[in-house]
Amino acid sequence: MLHIVNKSPSERNTLDACLRMAKKGSAILLIEDAVYAVTKGSTVESKMKAAMAKDIHVYALWPDLEARGMQDTVIDGIKQVDYPGFVDLVAENKNVQSWL
Repeated sequence: MLHIVNKSPSERNTLDACLRMAKKGSAILLIEDAVYAVTKGSTVESKMKAAMAKDIHVYALWPDLEARGMQDTVIDGIKQVDYPGFVDLVAENKNVQSWL
């Protein structure tokens, strides 16, 4: 399953809810303000690392990282994808859940 999150973790608890529901082998794509979660030193850095340790694949939309000037501060292991990569993730996953 692909989980798509677009809200900042400092603004809403959407990411926390998503992380509770994501299972081994799932993918999480962070877009818009949710990309703040994948920066080194963020308040949720440990949660993102824990998710990856559970074999949850974490992606961040590169254009959103770049728009916020964060492309060089991404936590190791987070995969950055462009818009075609976003489409590929949707096509590769049977189910997609958008977290609002």
